[in-house]
Amino acid sequence: MEIKFKSVTIRDLAQNYQDLNEDGVFGLDNKLDIRPPYQREFVYDDKKREAVIDTITKGYPINVFFWAVKSDGTYEIVDGQQRTISICQYVNGDFAYKDRYFHNLHDDEKEAIYNYELMVYLCEGTDSEKLEWFKTINIAGEQLTPQELRNAVYSGTWLSDAKRYFSKTGCPAYQIGGNYMKGSPIRQDYLETVIKWRSNNNIEDLMAQHQHDPDATDLWNYFRDVIEWVEATFTDYRNEMKGIAWGDLYNKYKNRNYDPDKLKSEIDQLMTDDDVTNKRGIYLYVLDGEEKHLSIRKFNNTQKRTAYEKQNKKCNSCGESITIGNAHADHIIPWSKGGRTVDDNCQVLCITCNTSKGNKS
Repeated sequence: MEIKFKSVTIRDLAQNYQDLNEDGVFGLDNKLDIRPPYQREFVYDDKKREAVIDTITKGYPINVFFWAVKSDGTYEIVDGQQRTISICQYVNGDFAYKDRYFHNLHDDEKEAIYNYELMVYLCEGTDSEKLEWFKTINIAGEQLTPQELRNAVYSGTWLSDAKRYFSKTGCPAYQIGGNYMKGSPIRQDYLETVIKWRSNNNIEDLMAQHQHDPDATDLWNYFRDVIEWVEATFTDYRNEMKGIAWGDLYNKYKNRNYDPDKLKSEIDQLMTDDDVTNKRGIYLYVLDGEEKHLSIRKFNNTQKRTAYEKQNKKCNSCGESITIGNAHADHIIPWSKGGRTVDDNCQVLCITCNTSKGNKS
């Protein structure tokens, strides 16, 4: 890897700046690829974007930029995309800084910005060397997420098409499944989640396998199938449904027949049950019947102490004496059989009896 220093003015950087969306972002009179395939989407918020301009207008030095030299002599950004786009957007008039757009500035103020020099390091090497370098560079203020690093390693036609569905603000995945997904599309949270579902948590294997596929239609169709299954199975949407691992549930239960009306009635009842403390777990519970998803409310210390004293400090099953520290508060009638977490349904058991009781009444 060969590295050289180059000074670039903002005047040159912003010359013929173009944001062509899916077709790329370019500057330096079309000689600089600002967003190559392995790069993240633009993620700076207004505050960070304005901080870049504030640094420049005050004449302070800004962190160095790293560009890779391509075989045709043009460049692509390895590190500094967020700062570069912020600069070019401002000069291009896309946003105002301190209530003034670039065209509102006096000529001397414009010239000061145009003449500001950026410190750029140029690197030449193989594609694998450049990608490895990209992975090891710490992006100032915006640490790369694991999926953004994967995108760098497995860039290609499949990933470019997948990002069209899952990695844009207002992307198709957000439009049909935003109510069920957590995270941010532009930080690759949607893409990572769906690949994880589709690959049964073997994300790198799936990306490597499909890296050079012409499109990601299969991944998109899979996501649509997941959302359609969720909406058909659970007809009444609640906020608790957001962020559940729906793809994992679809993979496991898609071929089972469920009665949506029956599920709705059961969910309605569980949502109003004060003993159910994990409402999100209701959706897993109605599919597999495992009570652990519900985090059933436990007896408090006062209820436990009351039962302990009432039982003369003995296990209510085997009659052996126990200490309060070793006593386990237990439902006499299990919650699943209608027992509530109330004083009259509380007993204390020794460890052995509590373990062996299970779900017996």
